[in-house]
Amino acid sequence: MKRENRTQKQQGFTLIELVVVIAILAILAAFALPRFAQLSEQAHQASIQGTAGALSAGVALVKAQWVSNGTTTADNDGVEGFGDGDVSVNGNGWATSTDGTVGNPNQERCLQIWNGLLQANAPIVAQNSNAAAVPDAEYLATAPGSTCVYTYQPDNQGSTITYDTADGSILTDIN
Repeated sequence: MKRENRTQKQQGFTLIELVVVIAILAILAAFALPRFAQLSEQAHQASIQGTAGALSAGVALVKAQWVSNGTTTADNDGVEGFGDGDVSVNGNGWATSTDGTVGNPNQERCLQIWNGLLQANAPIVAQNSNAAAVPDAEYLATAPGSTCVYTYQPDNQGSTITYDTADGSILTDIN
């Protein structure tokens, strides 16, 4: 009978193989991590743009309903046929409040406009003067002049959506 002497092969990885794999993973991570950080920033920007688009659509819809109702003056009682029928508009048909006020907005009326135009599932907005009372607010509202300025909070970049009650314009400033 023949006896075979087999030498047992070494199992596992050599140190050089492990170093090469770790180096490759480090290089991949160096390229991937900045890209993932950008995705978060892009998500915030998309959220702001989407919300601005929804607000703009609400402004246009309330104006269209006001025109189709045949109204040509300010409507303190709310535009019939839009939402809950409580959105008041000025003499040009632009939303000003939900409490019957048609003059320049204040922080409370900016909050009313936001909730009246966006209705269900709108991002939470708080008055800038009362921000601590609503800690989960995504936007803070201020009211300089005839505008409502909604400042986006989650990214702390100062991005804003501005609605002008005088001409119905929506401006988005993403930082």
